[in-house]
Amino acid sequence: MLKVSPVILCGGSGTRLWPLSRSGFPKQFLVLSGTTSLFQQALERINAIASQDIALDESLVVTNEEHRFLALDQLRELKTIKATLLLEPVARNTAPALTLAALRAIEQGEDPILVVTPADQTITDQAAFTVALQQSVRAAADGAIIILGITPTLPETGYGYIKHQGDVKTFGEYSVAQFAEKPDATTAQQYVDSGNYCWNSGMFVLRASTWLKALQQFRPDIATTTQQSWQDRTSDAQFIRPTKAAFAEIPSESIDYAVMEKCPGSDVTINMVPLAAGWNDLGAWDAVWQVGAQDTNGNVMQGDTFQADTTNSLIYASSRLVSAVGVDNLVIVETADAVLVADRSQSQHVKKIVSILEKSERGEHALHRKVHRPWGWYDSIDEEDRFKVKRINVKPGASLSLQKHHHRAEHWIVVKGTAEVTCGEKVILLTENQSTYIPLGEVHRLKNPGAIPLEIIEVQSGSYLGEDDIVRFEDTYGRTSASYL
Repeated sequence: MLKVSPVILCGGSGTRLWPLSRSGFPKQFLVLSGTTSLFQQALERINAIASQDIALDESLVVTNEEHRFLALDQLRELKTIKATLLLEPVARNTAPALTLAALRAIEQGEDPILVVTPADQTITDQAAFTVALQQSVRAAADGAIIILGITPTLPETGYGYIKHQGDVKTFGEYSVAQFAEKPDATTAQQYVDSGNYCWNSGMFVLRASTWLKALQQFRPDIATTTQQSWQDRTSDAQFIRPTKAAFAEIPSESIDYAVMEKCPGSDVTINMVPLAAGWNDLGAWDAVWQVGAQDTNGNVMQGDTFQADTTNSLIYASSRLVSAVGVDNLVIVETADAVLVADRSQSQHVKKIVSILEKSERGEHALHRKVHRPWGWYDSIDEEDRFKVKRINVKPGASLSLQKHHHRAEHWIVVKGTAEVTCGEKVILLTENQSTYIPLGEVHRLKNPGAIPLEIIEVQSGSYLGEDDIVRFEDTYGRTSASYL
């Protein structure tokens, strides 16, 4: 029986799908097709490959500390999947991320096969995907590195390529001759015409020990520093945290550059299993249009949208009516606080807008108007000088931290559910249409003791209304005043 540990690489900010994707809520957690997020789909896809000779162990999710509660909430919706979250204190690319997963996988003295996938891809043919992954697991059992190569459907210039050679082997794999960087249009056409090239999917199958040995051979600096960070790790609930100071010293490098591209011609066996399963990495809004359900005019419409005499366009509305008349080949994406209009062929350059926003110190590059927290969410629905109005939703049984503010007072009005309010020495219960006042500087807490979501309207008033004006005394989720996210 082959033991498999799914590994989901869940970092990244997805800036090319702004304004829907933000660094505080990146694309892997978005529902862009179907009813589940890209992250959830990735978990479910790999956990569906069990067979008579393949047994699934716990899934290992490597994600940023900042996104831990987003990942945990979405994991809880997948009732049958057991997973552990490995939290990167700082971003160090995919090679250290996979190393954390490998070190976790060998903790109990075993050496499972790791099936590694990014969290932000789509697959339309689950059956073909399952067969290819099962072949890859069997091919990796004896210590080979297996990479999934996407059978190209056009001369794409936005992907790296894998050149394969020789005859097909026992489990449908081919030898990898070399890796090629993103080509120009002419070279890409030559690759496709040759029949010997596939797109690099970023999906790998290999034993944990195979990765650790190859990394030690090609990049001992990454292997050593990641091991040092792992040795002094801490854990609580489903979270495992490597040491921040040591992790920050790890060189930032991708799996491909650190190991994979160095394998051809070395003593490390690397093979490729072709995959034709409707794969897309959703790297830009044009890719979302490609995988979407197009109408007879080539339009992909989502949300409250209308169009007239419009063709080949993506129109996405999240909070209001969006309409288009007489346009072609556009991307129009609306959120509560930002609207994007772009030529579909230029949509990969949206990250330029994100860069401008960041340099301008505007918050729209990082957070939506509606911000998710471990206890629920809040939506800042109005704001001017010295006041802010929020709609706050608290999950059943959840509570905000015991806290105070130096610069603002707050009025709370319950519009749905029951609120348990701590204000100084008093603890009171409020129900629908009841309200309370939290004076400036008073220690307070909001809790939902009920079985349905609690919703309140909060009116803040004061000289400073920033989210960092929080002094925490107790917090269920381990947050500090300095980490108010």
